[in-house]
This record gives sequence, structure tokens and C-alpha cells, in this order.
Amino acid sequence: MCSLAHNSSFGVRLVTRKMGNSLSPTVEVTLEGDTYTLTTTSTFKTSAISFKLGVEFDEETLDGRNVKSIITLDGNKLTQEQKGDKPTTIVREFTDNELITTLTIGSVKCVRVYKAV
Repeated sequence: MCSLAHNSSFGVRLVTRKMGNSLSPTVEVTLEGDTYTLTTTSTFKTSAISFKLGVEFDEETLDGRNVKSIITLDGNKLTQEQKGDKPTTIVREFTDNELITTLTIGSVKCVRVYKAV
């Protein structure tokens, strides 16, 4: 586990890292037809991405980077591969009472756990 506020490997500016670590966002995943929408809401910002499994799409990340993303589903895990300046993998694992998000950039890995509401 690591703190984005103390790790510049992610290419995120200091102020944004500190704000991101102080937030307790709500993450909602919805499915309509074959299109998923992943919405992250906090007091700082709301972001939503809509995607179809296995189909590459353009994404602007929460920190303003433009990347190409593709998301796949394996059991209870959504795995997102972002292609850009720093290739990134985000694994979102859903359990009965938690969402465990693991972000990996190179050799740096961060884990964030969300409680179900």
C-alpha cells in the first residue's frame, strides 16, 4: 500500500495528489445493455467513463492525462489497461462488502479499499 501524496511516480502534481488522498469518493458501476458506466464522485470532482468490455476507448483521467483504455471482466474483477505516457493497470475487485482497487504503474503499486454502501 502507498500514498499518492508521497509518490511522484504516478506523474500527478503534488496538490492533486494531496487532495486525492484526503477524499473519500463514492464509486458506482452501472450496466445498461452492454455499456458499463463507472462514476467516481467526491467533493473535489465527479468523473464518469462509459465503456464496452474489450473495446478500446479514449479517456481523460482524473489528473487530466489523455490515454487509450481497454477494460475486461474476469469473474469479479474489472481490469483496466491505460496506454499513455506511463502505461497503467487498474484492477477493481468486487466483493460482497468492498471494492478493492489496485493501481500499478511500473514497479509502483497502490491499493485503495472502498466499503459498500
